Amino acid sequence: MVQEKIIRFANVTFKYDENEPAALRDVTFDIEKGKWTSIVGHNGSGKSTIAKLLMGINQKYIGNINVGELTLSEDSIDEVRKHIGIVFQNPDNQFIGSTVEYDVAFGMENQSVEYDIMHQTVDSVLNEVDMTDMKSFEPSHLSGGQKQRVAIAGILAMSPDIMILDEATAMLDPEGKESIMNLIKSIQDQHQLTVISITHDLEEAINADEIIVMNKGQVYKQDVPQEIFKDGAYLNEIGLDLPFSMRMNYLLHNNYKFTTFEQLVNRL
Repeated sequence: MVQEKIIRFANVTFKYDENEPAALRDVTFDIEKGKWTSIVGHNGSGKSTIAKLLMGINQKYIGNINVGELTLSEDSIDEVRKHIGIVFQNPDNQFIGSTVEYDVAFGMENQSVEYDIMHQTVDSVLNEVDMTDMKSFEPSHLSGGQKQRVAIAGILAMSPDIMILDEATAMLDPEGKESIMNLIKSIQDQHQLTVISITHDLEEAINADEIIVMNKGQVYKQDVPQEIFKDGAYLNEIGLDLPFSMRMNYLLHNNYKFTTFEQLVNRL
C-alpha cells in the first residue's frame, strides 16, 4: 500500500551566511503521514536546520519543501504553521503565559477561539498530559519534565497534524526522557499525528518507524531502524554514539577479548 507523504524535501540547499559552507546541501527526503521519523546526526549535521526551515524561521533556501498539499513559501508560511507544532530543547523559551493554563490558551487566544471552547480545550489537553493539578502554577516553578508536558499541551490545543521534537528530551534525566517519550507515543496514536524527532541520541531513535541520518549537511542514510543499526561502525565514524546494548553486541560479535572488567568498560 502506498503511504501518503506529508513532508517532502526536494534538492534543498541552505546557507546561514553566503561566506560559510552550506548547512544543508541538496537534501532530498520524504516523511510519511502518521509515522514517527527520527532525524539523527552530530552537532552541525543539519538536522535542526531542517526544523527551522519547516517552521519558516529560515526562508531563503534553494529547492522545494512541501507540507501536505502546500509548497512552503513566504505566501504560504502562515498556513503551513497551522499544521505544525514544535517542542524545543528548553521549554522556557516557549512560555508566554503567567500560569500553565494561560500559557496553553495563548495560541487559541491569538486565533480568537470562543471563550468556552478555549477553556474546555485547555482542561482537555492538560488532562491528557497529566498536568490538570498544576494549571494555576507558574511555568517557571515546574520541573523539566513538567515544563515539556505543558509545551506539549500548548501544541495539542492547536490541533496540528505534525509535531516536531527538537532535542526535546536533551535536558531531562533518563526517567524523565522515558516518561515524555511514552506520553508523545500515546498522543501520536490517539491523534494520528506525524512525529518528527530531531536528536543526536540514538537510544531515542530505536523505536522510530524510520530514521534519517544526517552528516555534514546531507542525508547519509534513510531507512527503518533495523537497517540503520545493522552495521553500527559507520554511525561511530560520523560522530554518533551507539546505544549501550548495541555497543555491547558489536564488541561481542567482533571477538574482542577482555581480561579485566575495566578493559570492557573503557572499550564501551
